Amino acid sequence: MVTAYTLGDVARICKVSQSRLRYWERTALLEASGHIDTKPVYAFRDLVVVKSILDLLDRGVPLRRIRRSVEDVRERMPDVDQPLGALRMWAEGSPRVVVRHDGKWVETDGQLLLDFAFADAAEGEIQAIEPRVAPAWDEHALRTAEEQFERGCVLDSDRSTYAEAIEAYERAIEAAPDFADAYCNLGSVYFNQGRRSPARACFERACEIDPNHLEANLNLATLEEEIGRDGVALRYYRVAIAADPLHADAQVSIALLYEKLGVNSKANEHWRRYLQLDPAGLWAEIARKRVS
Repeated sequence: MVTAYTLGDVARICKVSQSRLRYWERTALLEASGHIDTKPVYAFRDLVVVKSILDLLDRGVPLRRIRRSVEDVRERMPDVDQPLGALRMWAEGSPRVVVRHDGKWVETDGQLLLDFAFADAAEGEIQAIEPRVAPAWDEHALRTAEEQFERGCVLDSDRSTYAEAIEAYERAIEAAPDFADAYCNLGSVYFNQGRRSPARACFERACEIDPNHLEANLNLATLEEEIGRDGVALRYYRVAIAADPLHADAQVSIALLYEKLGVNSKANEHWRRYLQLDPAGLWAEIARKRVS
């Protein structure tokens, strides 16, 4: 039997935030292997892909270069299974990336570092793929924004590097002013510092850019609950659940709020939904007691 992992499982196993994984999904770098009861699930091969991305980023490979390489392989060699796992660096320190295709090493316009076993192959064995050309200014801005965003994702998990994370997200936003994920993550750092006002401003800006942004709506709901504006919080939770009905933690949050408001029938509805999504989750025992 093949093991199916939720996004939360992938985040926990690979030690990466769910928001970061969702960004990779939104930008078509990571895809679910399938669905169970309409819920996206991931296989072991997807864990390998995530680990590969993280390893490449740790080695200094920009995310846009990884994505561009994957896009080139998908477009030009659609028969290659799992393009990210198929890519190789030609030699350590080289910017040339190749993939084995039809018995030849074919070069793409990216840089990956996974396997050096073939680094001594003859130059003539490489066939170049001409990269697609994007507007220089746009490409540079997007590359800068994404590099700084990924840098922030690494730094924002440690309180001692919060200041650096803030700087990284600010640089991402400077390069790409409509980068909703960067605003949301910046707001989360402010929130963790206890700086509620700038955190709220960042979450609100993320929602202006993307009204259905899951994390931004959930974070605004939390802020509204903190100051007793439960009705407003409820509206944000509803938007979040509409954006992702399969987000188990959102089901818990809105169920608890409905209980606080005394609307137990609605609370139980979301507790049941939570049990459908995550029957072995941290809140499963509480949920069962509520609906029994």
